[in-house]
Amino acid sequence: MVEIEIDGKKVEVQEGSMVMDAANKIGTYIPHFCYHKKLSIAANCRMCLVEVEKAPKALPACATPVSAGMIVRTASDKAVTAQKSVMEFLLINHPLDCPICDQGGECQLQDLAVGYGKSSSRYEEEKRVVNPKDAGPLISMQEMSRCIQCTRCVRFGQEIAGVMEFGMIGRGEHSEITTFVGKTVNSELSGNMIDLCPVGALTSKPFRYSARTWELSRRKSVSPHDGLGANLIVQVKSGKVMRVLPLENNDVNECWLSDKDRFAYEGLNSAERLTKPMLKQDGKWQEVEWQTALEYVAHGLRNIKHEHGADAIAALGTPYSTLEELSLLQKVVRGIGSGNIDFRTRQSDFTLDGKVSPWLGMSINDFAALDRVFVIGSFLRKDHPLLSARLRLSVKRGAKLSILHATDDDLLMPVANKMIVAPSAWLAALGEIIVAVAQAKGIAAPAGFEKVTATSAAQAIAASLLSDDAKGVLLGNAAAQHPQASQLHMAAQWIAEHTGAKFGYMTEAGNTVGGYVANALPSDGGANAQQMFAQARKAYVLLNAEPEFDSFDPQTARAALNQAEMVVALSAYKHGMDYADVLLPIAPFTETSGTFVNCEGRVQSFNGTVKPLGDARPAWKVLRVLGNLLGLAEFDYDTSEAIRNDVLNAGHVVEPVLPTVLHTRLNNIADLPLQVSTSNGAASGIERIADVPIYFADAVVRRAASLQETTDAQAPQAWLSAALAEKLGIAHGDRVHVKQGQGSTTLFAAIDKALPDSVVRVAAAHASTVALGAMFGAIAVEKA
Repeated sequence: MVEIEIDGKKVEVQEGSMVMDAANKIGTYIPHFCYHKKLSIAANCRMCLVEVEKAPKALPACATPVSAGMIVRTASDKAVTAQKSVMEFLLINHPLDCPICDQGGECQLQDLAVGYGKSSSRYEEEKRVVNPKDAGPLISMQEMSRCIQCTRCVRFGQEIAGVMEFGMIGRGEHSEITTFVGKTVNSELSGNMIDLCPVGALTSKPFRYSARTWELSRRKSVSPHDGLGANLIVQVKSGKVMRVLPLENNDVNECWLSDKDRFAYEGLNSAERLTKPMLKQDGKWQEVEWQTALEYVAHGLRNIKHEHGADAIAALGTPYSTLEELSLLQKVVRGIGSGNIDFRTRQSDFTLDGKVSPWLGMSINDFAALDRVFVIGSFLRKDHPLLSARLRLSVKRGAKLSILHATDDDLLMPVANKMIVAPSAWLAALGEIIVAVAQAKGIAAPAGFEKVTATSAAQAIAASLLSDDAKGVLLGNAAAQHPQASQLHMAAQWIAEHTGAKFGYMTEAGNTVGGYVANALPSDGGANAQQMFAQARKAYVLLNAEPEFDSFDPQTARAALNQAEMVVALSAYKHGMDYADVLLPIAPFTETSGTFVNCEGRVQSFNGTVKPLGDARPAWKVLRVLGNLLGLAEFDYDTSEAIRNDVLNAGHVVEPVLPTVLHTRLNNIADLPLQVSTSNGAASGIERIADVPIYFADAVVRRAASLQETTDAQAPQAWLSAALAEKLGIAHGDRVHVKQGQGSTTLFAAIDKALPDSVVRVAAAHASTVALGAMFGAIAVEKA
């Protein structure tokens, strides 16, 4: 540590840090444009010039290292003169269009021009003009003449997003920021460049010209769209969500948002919103009052229980629902006498029920500090955009990433070791790593592994995990959805325990962990999410669920719903009108209060940011009234906080992190026999690997218009390896028939040279693929 003096105040800072860091520590503001605490130092705007004693000229605070005894003056005549001179140069070419600029009112240049700019310009020549560019459906580059070349956007792409989609061309006053020729910006984190732009050069296309910043109310919320639970500022005008920005929280999402979290709000204002309760009578839908609809539901559930027994009733939630909603849903179902309740719609192996509550197994900050990371079955970039960004920074500082997966997607970071094998071979691949670990430690491998031989890739992963660094073994969404998920869990846990690594899951949605806390799980012989469709029930209650998009096997789900006597859909959207009998309009997360428990077990409660649309009501209120109509006990809650405190057994303010109620590890791994095939695991024939595209993951995102125009939202293709395509006589771009189970669909073929030869990648959760069966398993492809 070294001590320096800034404007008469003494401050101790780390040796090697910059004057700007020291100023930030004592709350002294130094004007700047290109500096950002999360980005590298560029020092190209020169706005942060300060006077340093004994230095012949003013120095940039962002790029001047501190030294013992340094004396800095940020507001001396010398410093202010330098800062004003820089501002004059910055404004030479800047257009005078503040009145029509979307950045007006929240513009760094505007603010600093008031403090450091002149009242008139000495520049009389023509200002330069930069042609607009097309950066895609999310970022507007229509007024690039405003750009001051701070390069924040360029550095963000290189350092955080991992892909350089913006760059600078030209020199001097001819320099300009541009995309690559003919390319749009396709990063899943691209919206952060809008926040970073200190002027109005990069603005939000969906928000453009829709409101002024001073007209907007700002309210805090939490995102449900992935396991991180990013903190949000929801901006509202006239009772409508107009824009979503990040709320800085260094323990969760830092100051970033994924595009899914940022732009999904468009789905809240979709034309598909359900605003009044609806009943289907004689095949026709009609709007009714809440009392009529809920009494119809209560009467129908009583009748089905009387005629077929309580086991004929099943309820399915989603991990995008709040803790309170899932808690009351399970209480209603159990109050009726049924144990058929689940929220894990895309899971297929439930062997570990009651033994494991999947969570990250560590804090997000601990995850970011890992030196050796082994990720099993994860479409990392698209499933977990911000966790992936943290991992990218770890790899930059020297961490080593190893992966086991069926696809070799570009993760935009170096991967030290990889095993790309068919899903049916994942268990065998983990078996090889187990043997390599056992051999390296001189211990016996689990029974049944005597004939397993570790490949060089398995040995490399084992060696990485046996180092003395901070290590983590993590299961992704595809591993959790895998038909052998329990075996994968046991194998991965064995590896973690014998290498001293932390072990956990990167969970699917904002409240995946909360679903376990709320006990929205089958009990007393009740059916899980897969069983309640495989053995069809007479009545289904769906909470935020659209089973043909959200299920592991949409084919089976749809068949079960079609034969049911009664389907009650609690939804924010007019969905399922061909199989549902009752549609109850419920409020999405911005219109209700509630709680999400994120992947690290962090309890995050929030309030509604706008009133529910039309006659929509918070789902917890709907379920509370339904419980009352059914005559069930303990349905007298007045607030969502009361439900939350009841669920968490806390009559006081909830602790921010509750890992004590969660358990990732099996207490005794021998409770379940670990049986790993000694073959290469390849199934006979061709098998499917299904990703859930980032902008089709949940009901709100599927209706966000701008996200649906992105590259990531393009219609799914049937991806084959070059060898398999040649064997089947299929070329890139050919139309192919894809058959699975009882269904089939026609898609365009695409070649992915990195896919295993026996694997076809076909996305789930899309209208063009819902006719297919399970997300994993045998699949047939032939040229159309």
